[in-house]
Amino acid sequence: MDFAFTEDQRNIRETVLKHCSQFGDDYWLEHDRSGEYPLDFHKSMADAGWLGIAMPEAVGGSGLGITEAAVMMQAVAESGGGMSAASSVHGPVFGLEPVILFGTEEQQTRMIPPIISGEEKMCFAVTEPNTGLDTTSLKTRAEKVPGGYKVNGEKIWITNAHVADRMLLIARTTPLEEVKKKTEGLTLFYCKLDRSAIEHRLIPKMGRHAVGSNMLFISDLFIPEEDRIGEEGQGFRILLKGLNPERVLLGAEATGLGRIAIKKASKYAQERVVFGRPIGQNQGIQHPLAKAWMQVEAASLMVFKAAMLFDKGEDCGVEANSAKYLAAEAGYEACQTAVMSMGGMGYAQEYHVERYLREVLIPRIAPISPHMILNFIAEKVLELPRSY
Repeated sequence: MDFAFTEDQRNIRETVLKHCSQFGDDYWLEHDRSGEYPLDFHKSMADAGWLGIAMPEAVGGSGLGITEAAVMMQAVAESGGGMSAASSVHGPVFGLEPVILFGTEEQQTRMIPPIISGEEKMCFAVTEPNTGLDTTSLKTRAEKVPGGYKVNGEKIWITNAHVADRMLLIARTTPLEEVKKKTEGLTLFYCKLDRSAIEHRLIPKMGRHAVGSNMLFISDLFIPEEDRIGEEGQGFRILLKGLNPERVLLGAEATGLGRIAIKKASKYAQERVVFGRPIGQNQGIQHPLAKAWMQVEAASLMVFKAAMLFDKGEDCGVEANSAKYLAAEAGYEACQTAVMSMGGMGYAQEYHVERYLREVLIPRIAPISPHMILNFIAEKVLELPRSY
């Protein structure tokens, strides 16, 4: 049992932190204010080869694992870019896992290189307005037509859809009432985001303004047969293969955000003098920050345990969900503690921690709520009756 990064993993962390230092606090504050997508950051990460860190070498990737991807994403968030930086590059790192696992060689060669090179951008179109986490009940329909499928429906909270060229879309090809199991009859596609058939509407939201969340209204979208991933009707099973890596990466991002928040608050506490002494000398400041640091580092261990299990091909559902839960809660506590430690200045945009607090709510809420993770652990680990 070794809790240390390998030399290569340390190099990844240090190199990514150095790369991200080109995009400082002022860059992210300005993009948070303007809502402009961080295209130059995305391009720089693509040009440096980071978007393909976990993709096979055969399609232009680095051929590394989710562990290395988690090291990278933790560093991206920790650099100060937070969820704005992480979410702009998050999708390509894990989103095309279904194409790697279930796509044909032709699909892999056609679909993956443009994403990891930065030539195209993608989004992940799963969630719907009236189904939430009940994916098997989604309403978007894909009807078979000559040469492919015609899709109609709505999606919500689709990150980057306003700038995306492609989308990973799940839709029902067999009505729910006609399948034996709810998980059957769903089909996965990786297709062009055709704006002549798809209307997007940005959702005004609390934070991460530089990376937009969208509603999609899909009307008679044609998807050619060759853009279907895997067998028709097996989309839910295929989609599940990508959920654990997503939880791992979100956990890494949440702990990175927690780390930068603690760092900012600690620096402020060393410099801020009240009653003739730095406020960091007071235990009322020291103890909450120390506690937050311990929680973040403990959660980080679970993140990398889950990543290691995934890369070894072992079942990691419990660990991946636990990592996402623990990291999000620890990251939130760290960001909140940073704001409170800095008092009024913690509430000021120029010190950045208020932005971290707004952004850290994302891994708490998405892609699965903390309550559903608690349900999962209660059922799968404690063997308690299913509650929903």
